[in-house]
Amino acid sequence: MSTIRLLVLGAVRQHGRAHGYQVRNDLEYWGAHEWSNAKPGSIYHALKQMAKQGLLHAHETAPSTAGGPPRTEYEVTDTGTEEYLALLRRSLTDRDQKPDALSAALGLMVDLDREEVLGLLRERVRAIEEWRASVTGYYTPEGGPGQLGHIGEIMNFWVHSADSGADWTRGLIGRIEGGAYTFAGEGPPFVGVLGEGEENPYATGVARRT
Repeated sequence: MSTIRLLVLGAVRQHGRAHGYQVRNDLEYWGAHEWSNAKPGSIYHALKQMAKQGLLHAHETAPSTAGGPPRTEYEVTDTGTEEYLALLRRSLTDRDQKPDALSAALGLMVDLDREEVLGLLRERVRAIEEWRASVTGYYTPEGGPGQLGHIGEIMNFWVHSADSGADWTRGLIGRIEGGAYTFAGEGPPFVGVLGEGEENPYATGVARRT
């Protein structure tokens, strides 16, 4: 649930004010329906739930000129912004986040300033290294997994995952240190949302809801 909350809050925040179909269209444009639980039903459910919880403010809009039903447009509240930033920071820092949470955070990290993101990613590396050390306290990688029978493959997998995770994070840190991307306060942000009426080449084709 935290990943869909992060994604939905981030999408609404980028628009300033958005209705459910815009949010869904953006998340499909990002491919989030392929790597997270951001399916149409969960998106609309999250919007309604977060409005009830005071994270989003719901604006009722007039019916369309074509005679369609009115839509609800959502806007992130101050409380919602606090929740969004907390989820974003945690997803960048925690070494054991699931891939969908980390993927969502990577797509939204530019909402923070560059130095903060670097600090969060360095904390991520530190946490990974601590966890690796705890594994190698009773498993010696140089001895190979067979020293513990086939169960050793579990520890071997953990060590390799830690090494690859730390290496990837260090690479990202290096790119950001080198000036990659536009972070908060540095100028016009990268536009990662669709404009009104802009065709989405990655739309799922599932029937539209209001």
